[in-house]
Amino acid sequence: MKSKKPENDKSKSSMWKKFQKKTTPLDDRPQEARGVRLISKNIKFGDDSEVRSIFSDEGNYGSAEDMQDKWGLSEKQATVKHRGRRRIFAFLIALGVLLLSIAGIFYILPRFLPDLFKGSNIQLFVQPVINYEYDDKSFRVITKSSESIMKDPWADAERITEVLYNEPVKFISDNKEGYSKIETMDGITGWVRSDSLTTDTSSVEPDLHKYKLVISDPSKNVMTHASNGTLITKVMMNTVIYADISREGVYQVSLPNGEIGWIGSSGVIELKPREALQEVSSRYFVSSLLTFVNARYYSNGLTVNGISVNGAVYVCSEVNGIKMPRNMTEQSKLGQAVTLSHDAVTGEEIISDIMPGDILFLRSPQSAPGSESIYEEAICTDTGTLLMISPAATTIRLRQFKAGDDITSRIITIRRVFATK
Repeated sequence: MKSKKPENDKSKSSMWKKFQKKTTPLDDRPQEARGVRLISKNIKFGDDSEVRSIFSDEGNYGSAEDMQDKWGLSEKQATVKHRGRRRIFAFLIALGVLLLSIAGIFYILPRFLPDLFKGSNIQLFVQPVINYEYDDKSFRVITKSSESIMKDPWADAERITEVLYNEPVKFISDNKEGYSKIETMDGITGWVRSDSLTTDTSSVEPDLHKYKLVISDPSKNVMTHASNGTLITKVMMNTVIYADISREGVYQVSLPNGEIGWIGSSGVIELKPREALQEVSSRYFVSSLLTFVNARYYSNGLTVNGISVNGAVYVCSEVNGIKMPRNMTEQSKLGQAVTLSHDAVTGEEIISDIMPGDILFLRSPQSAPGSESIYEEAICTDTGTLLMISPAATTIRLRQFKAGDDITSRIITIRRVFATK
């Protein structure tokens, strides 16, 4: 009678089989078939014939084996000596590909693609046309915030006018005292200090830049950085500089001698490189003039550091869209002549006919009535109010006038340059 198997026999249960370690022979072939040399019997080293049979050429000792056939190994698995060398070689190949890609993107393509697409309408490859305005070797650029033009080449000579920072001029000649004779773009000839000039005209070439900036504040700082920079120079009203980058609230500007700087956008008029300022009404002209109230008087000066009335008329007209000469005589010929009407009873001039923005040209207090020699000028800023030289000739300031007083008796002509709308 056969005995009954125990139900909990783990060696036979299906669950035990599930967790039982599986062992499978690596190779069912006899060891001799896999090429393993077996020495099945002891060798007596005294017996030379046995040793020679094992280590002789007949047993192929020392010959190369086929690792695939003998051991089932591929060539890659069987080779270990050159693994590190292959890694270095692969790294060098990858590095070379990376360097070639960088060179192609940043060096090769930028040089060959424009020529390849030259003449096409693809905006990326359209080459801008550059018309140089100041490529003649006689041109110079002013490097000082402002520079006096003197009648003669010495410091105490008569001042004719001033030129402003980054203003192009024509060089005529030098002298041994450190002065150069120049001509401005509006035809004024005189002497300036030679160290205020540079031959680098790239900062004034319109087509080399993206923006044209006209300074409308009395002065602006040009800094080394957009924020927390140091001062490079101050630029004055009517200075023209060109910019290449515009960010929120600041411009990167091109300066003489290839330098760059940063300037705030307030008090600056932005234009296209060859765009001209548009004429505005007289109230903007008067607003610009009022920024010079109580500024120091400077004969033929153009800046807040030293200004004349004719200089104020010049810079304030230019920044508000009207070309203006620098001297009083030429200014008296511009615009429309204003004729004053007279009171029917008193016969006095009606000064309300003089509008804000009108320019008055006056004879000297010592001149005989009817003299046409211009001594000074004044600008009406409001009815009965003029901007003119102070009696002590130290500042330019506001002065009240009325019909019948000394000022009205000295009027030679009144010119209206700006529209009064």
